[in-house]
Amino acid sequence: MYAFINIGSNLGNRRLNLSKAIAAIEKRIGYFELSHTLETHPWGYISDKMFLNVGIAFQTEMTPEELLDTLQEIEKELNKNPHRADNGGYQDREIDIDIIALDRMEIDTERLKVPHPHLEERIFFLQPMAELAPDWTHPRTGLTPAQMIANLPQSESPQS
Repeated sequence: MYAFINIGSNLGNRRLNLSKAIAAIEKRIGYFELSHTLETHPWGYISDKMFLNVGIAFQTEMTPEELLDTLQEIEKELNKNPHRADNGGYQDREIDIDIIALDRMEIDTERLKVPHPHLEERIFFLQPMAELAPDWTHPRTGLTPAQMIANLPQSESPQS
């Protein structure tokens, strides 16, 4: 199975946080392709702390659930704070790892939704994906990452 994931950080030494997550993924998963780093505003909540994001693409024999478990273990190892605030909303974090797509699979369970339900709204998912998997198409819409980027409002453009 071909997997595409995204890693983000907006707390502490963001580049070091990304490096630690990348090293942990390499140790558990092996070879992967890495996108350029992208800096963006937080999505879904207000914060003055900008996110650094990278995309990773790789082949895996893991099941989707095994991959999710592995990535959640890495997140827990690297985060000092929980992913969500007490009210259930997003908050600043050392590391956030999301599964964006698995081949052209559609998964909708309590634990895992693939493609990521907010894929088409987030430049920090789409731009790395356009770099690593430009020919991938969304299983429901048939759109490529570049086509989804073209549909974004101008305000969603990346900072760097």
